[in-house]
Amino acid sequence: MPNTALLESVNATLINVGWKLLGALLLWIVGRMLIRFAMRLLGGGMRAQGVEATIIRYAQNTISVLLTIILVISILEIFGVQTTTFAALLAGAGLAVGAAWSGLLSNFAAGAFLIILRPFKVGDFISAGGVVGTVQEIGLFITTIDTPDNLRTYVGNNKILSDNIQNFSANPYRRVEITAQVAHSMDPRLAIERIAAGVARIANVVPKPAPDLKILSHTPAGCVLAVRPYCHNDHYWQVYFDTQQAIRDALGAAGYPAPEFVVELNAAG
Repeated sequence: MPNTALLESVNATLINVGWKLLGALLLWIVGRMLIRFAMRLLGGGMRAQGVEATIIRYAQNTISVLLTIILVISILEIFGVQTTTFAALLAGAGLAVGAAWSGLLSNFAAGAFLIILRPFKVGDFISAGGVVGTVQEIGLFITTIDTPDNLRTYVGNNKILSDNIQNFSANPYRRVEITAQVAHSMDPRLAIERIAAGVARIANVVPKPAPDLKILSHTPAGCVLAVRPYCHNDHYWQVYFDTQQAIRDALGAAGYPAPEFVVELNAAG
């Protein structure tokens, strides 16, 4: 009889725990579905109000984390864990984790400042934290950037905020930097006129400010010309390569010879 009572007690306990586990699993699945649904509604509502994508994603990440914490607390209550006790433990653990992982908290604070100060937004092409690329997301702790060679890079918010930030998309245009070597025997003024005519025909070069074409320096091989058209950042590489082609076409059509580079040999040579 004692063994039978013990087995019945164990079976009852296992059944009770099993039902609780099943209930916790269902609550987690349904809760996560509702959180994702709420985030879609939040995003749609904010987009309808004209809120920037940067703020929308940051708000979604923040609220999603808070709701997930509430969901975890609710699941723990199923197993009889008191919310007040859990909150006290969570606060204590938070202090311990905060002391040990101060960098994580600094990234969180830096993310908030990035949203408030807004040195860039989602979709901007920037150079920050040693990375150059297009901003995909400003998260709670990290910023996601896609580099020009299509590599997704994650940079800590604190590293970005504590370093210099260059936003190539903030202004309506930027300057393309190109140099052209002209043979010593050719008139650089005529070369500038021919190159200017070719650059003027390049698509997406803004008319104002006008392209800069000046003599940059003098070398034994001839003059070095600075060719600097202006364009929007989205068209930078198209204008860069088309300008290179325009220089080659202009000088080639005029029959300009290739520069004769002088090689200086040292005494040991």
